[in-house]
Amino acid sequence: MKKLPEKTVERLSQYRRVLVKESENGKLHIYSHELAALLHITPVQVRRDIMLIGHTGTLRKGYDIQELTKSIGNIIDSKTEQKVAIVGAGNLGKAIMGYLKGKRTKLTIKAAFDVNPEKTGRVIAGIRCYHIDDLEDIIQKENISIAILTVPAEEAIPVTDRLLAAGIKGILNYTPTPINVQPHAYLEEYDMITSIEKVAFFSK
Repeated sequence: MKKLPEKTVERLSQYRRVLVKESENGKLHIYSHELAALLHITPVQVRRDIMLIGHTGTLRKGYDIQELTKSIGNIIDSKTEQKVAIVGAGNLGKAIMGYLKGKRTKLTIKAAFDVNPEKTGRVIAGIRCYHIDDLEDIIQKENISIAILTVPAEEAIPVTDRLLAAGIKGILNYTPTPINVQPHAYLEEYDMITSIEKVAFFSK
C-alpha cells in the first residue's frame, strides 16, 4: 500500500474510535453519511479514506463495523508492540498516562521521566517514573520508540535532542516550544494555547 497522507491516518484513528463506541452501543453496520455526521466531515471524504485502505461496504447495509474496525487496525497499528515514554510527569503527563493506559494493545506506555524527587522512583498511574538522568539508558534498555513531551517550555529543545540521540523515532510535543527533529523521526505538535485562542476567536 502507498504511504497514506497524514490527515487520512488522523481520520482513520477517529473513525476507529467512533466505530468502537458504536459497536459498544450494539450497532452492527454504519453508513458513510452516519460516520461523517459523527465526525463533522463529508460522506465523500469518509468513502475516499476507506477506499484508500482497500475496504468496501454495501449499499444495503453500509460498512460492517467489526470488519471496518479490524481493517483500520491492520493499516494504522504496528505489527509489533510500540513502547512509549512520557517525559514530564506533571499534571498533563499524569493525565495522559491515565488516559492512554489500556486504550491500544500495540501501544504501551513503558516509562515516565521527571526531575522532581517526589515523583522519581515511584509508580504513577501504573507507570514507573525515572529520573531524567536515566532517560537514555531506559529508552535503549526498554526499546522505547515514541516519546510524549510535557516538560516546561525551556526544556523542550534540549530534551528533544537527547530523545533523538537515544533512538526515539516519534515525538508528540505538548509544549508551546516549536521543536525540530531529524528526517528519520516523526513529529506531531499540539499547541493548546493556539487551539483555545482559535475557539475564542470563532466564538466572539
